[in-house]
Amino acid sequence: MKTNYFTRSNLGFGDKILSLDFKLIFLVLLLGVISFFAIYSTERGNIDYYTESHFYRFCIFFLLFIVLSFIKINFWYKLAYPFYLIVLALLIVVHFFGITASGSTRWINLFVFNLQPSELMKIALIIFLARYYNRRTLVDVNQLKYMILPTFALFLPVALVVIQPDLGTALLLAIGGLAVVWLAGFRIKYFIYSFITFICLAPAVIAILKPYQKLRILTFFNPERDPLGAGYQIIQSKIAIGSGGLFGKGFLRGSQSYLDYLPEKHTDFIFTLFSEEFGFVGSVSLLVIYALIIYRIIVAGNLSRNNFAKLYCYGFAAAFFVYVAINMSMVLGLVPIVGAPLPIMSYGGSAMLSMMIGLGIVMSCRVHNEDEVS
Repeated sequence: MKTNYFTRSNLGFGDKILSLDFKLIFLVLLLGVISFFAIYSTERGNIDYYTESHFYRFCIFFLLFIVLSFIKINFWYKLAYPFYLIVLALLIVVHFFGITASGSTRWINLFVFNLQPSELMKIALIIFLARYYNRRTLVDVNQLKYMILPTFALFLPVALVVIQPDLGTALLLAIGGLAVVWLAGFRIKYFIYSFITFICLAPAVIAILKPYQKLRILTFFNPERDPLGAGYQIIQSKIAIGSGGLFGKGFLRGSQSYLDYLPEKHTDFIFTLFSEEFGFVGSVSLLVIYALIIYRIIVAGNLSRNNFAKLYCYGFAAAFFVYVAINMSMVLGLVPIVGAPLPIMSYGGSAMLSMMIGLGIVMSCRVHNEDEVS
């Protein structure tokens, strides 16, 4: 008998509509509208390539987010391992046949757009680990034989992303995966031991970094050492954010952005532009929107009956928080520049696609919160 993953015997289409988290939908839509005007501002109030492309991508991926919400959670459970393996294969393909830009080989040409598999791996890794730990007891989680597969599954894609090289995405992948491992019941002492080991190995790790990566670390500690070179981006970012004041300079009036003092303002540094134009109040409002989205994701996990959905939602919420925190900390000079996009706000098709798929699975957990997985 063929399984229909879009229907359930005791839940009709109308019931599914009513089961949607309309607050989450509104927040994602609101963030999309804000992102459109932010990208519009990066092009000096013109609807050019970036604005038009960002708008179309958001509309398509937002529709995908809604469609994925109606798929039964058991489908995602069964898809977890194949999805991970497919994305892992794409990461290997990137290594041999990928497109190189700015010194990194991260993309596959799909003719319609360039896909960055490392972004999809952010979701694939979380859902893989959520399935793996679904039926594991706390005792099992901390036994050596049950640590081998998740460790391999976590560090293999991280290693593939590191050699692209894309240290920022590799770091985000590792943090997102470790969040699920911790939520599954992994003892904190093992994290402490691992952290101590990492600190001890830090000099060796730094020694094998690319020259530009070492420069980013040095620039983080002292941006003024090279104000017109490596430190230029973070210095201009701080100036732009500080100049926004309490209420900002106003929409389309950001001088740092409009005079092109701020590089990459449509991607990783979109928050800087937004902060300059809307100031402290606007920045806090944006933070509140992100906080509410994370809260709604956690609520979906709380309402879910099965452990797989709970682990996925909590893991995705933790990862989403890290993506936002790393990006904002980066543009404020609190952490080194690692190339981390701001979810939905930053320009980039692969990053937005992965976030919408992730949110679609969250909504699927919410709509089908009474379902068991098998």
